Amino acid sequence: MKPFDGNFTQQEPLDDLVVAAATEVLKSGRLHRYNSEPGELSKVSLLEQAYAAYQGARYCLACASGGYAMAIALRAAGLVQGEPVLTNAFTLAPVPGAITAAGGKPLLVEITEALVIDLDDLERKARSSGARFLLLSNMRGHLVDMERLAAIVQSYDLILIEDCAHTMGAAWNGRKSGSFGLAGCFSTQTYKHLNSGEGGFLTSDDPDFMARAIILSGSYMLYERHGAAPPPEVFARIRLDTPNMSGRMDNLRAAILLPQLARLENSIDRWNERYQTVEQALAGAGGVEVYKRPQQERYVGSSIQFRLPGLSPAQAQSFVAANKALGVELKWFGATEPVAFTSNHHSWHYVEPQQLPETDRILSSLFDMRLPLTFSLEDCRHIGAIIVHCAMNLGVET
Repeated sequence: MKPFDGNFTQQEPLDDLVVAAATEVLKSGRLHRYNSEPGELSKVSLLEQAYAAYQGARYCLACASGGYAMAIALRAAGLVQGEPVLTNAFTLAPVPGAITAAGGKPLLVEITEALVIDLDDLERKARSSGARFLLLSNMRGHLVDMERLAAIVQSYDLILIEDCAHTMGAAWNGRKSGSFGLAGCFSTQTYKHLNSGEGGFLTSDDPDFMARAIILSGSYMLYERHGAAPPPEVFARIRLDTPNMSGRMDNLRAAILLPQLARLENSIDRWNERYQTVEQALAGAGGVEVYKRPQQERYVGSSIQFRLPGLSPAQAQSFVAANKALGVELKWFGATEPVAFTSNHHSWHYVEPQQLPETDRILSSLFDMRLPLTFSLEDCRHIGAIIVHCAMNLGVET
């Protein structure tokens, strides 16, 4: 089998339009979001307007990161110190990290083999815990049945905040991810769907919530300079009672993001071509399970997940090593120790230990792979063939 020589962490270069936008800001010297002329909207404010329009939201706040957006969303929504917050057991560490940073206690909910939150377990834990908050992680771009989830949220009077770091541009039955609850949180970290190194958005239709979030982000009473914010009278009610916890986006990152947002839909189409190419290669291998995406879901295939049920930990490690030897970089969510960005609930020692047997069973055989747009479709066919080859050599039925 010929090795693959591509780079799984290499993103597409930022083009001349992006470079020119960044250069303009650098030459101006006005990098801070509030460093603008009277009556002028800064690059950050223009980006907030553009992203609110894309998302179909009334309000948008540009933040320093997606994790920061989640933490201030919980605070702006009224989270009390020590209060439980329901969230998926299968997620990345910034999600329980944001809950903990906001003063909450993560209450982990089991997942299903579709890699989404288990709605039956969610209902049980909502009933037994009395939790007021659900921070839903649309982990690795997988959307649960959002209509059924919305019914549970309504039944138990939950405050829903969506982590959409992996679902920017995704939708359920035509409704955008991030629009089903009080707020949506998005990331523009390099490995997400827009690339500013670090960054994020918080969107909502609720004026009081967004006014609190804007003050929390560090507006220094300059909230009238925001591009997609509630009117001044809303801020007048809360401005002196809300602390400043600076986490603003700057004009340089906003300038980099504006041209990328304009072509996000094209990028989504290209990601999905790559996802479907790898998916097709893996679908012919018995013993390799790739979850079939539901018709209601419009997904963004910037990564792909598959399972090899029945593997021992030693076999899983051997499988990862065999792929790596042929140039394919897989992450395994069943590992006992964190590896770079990949970890599971057993290594989040700041979270109270919880029994999650179904999640553990699923993660023990779950593998994950990025699909950067620098890969061609032929690259994706090659990668799929390597994964199948390694599975065959491991003795997985094919």
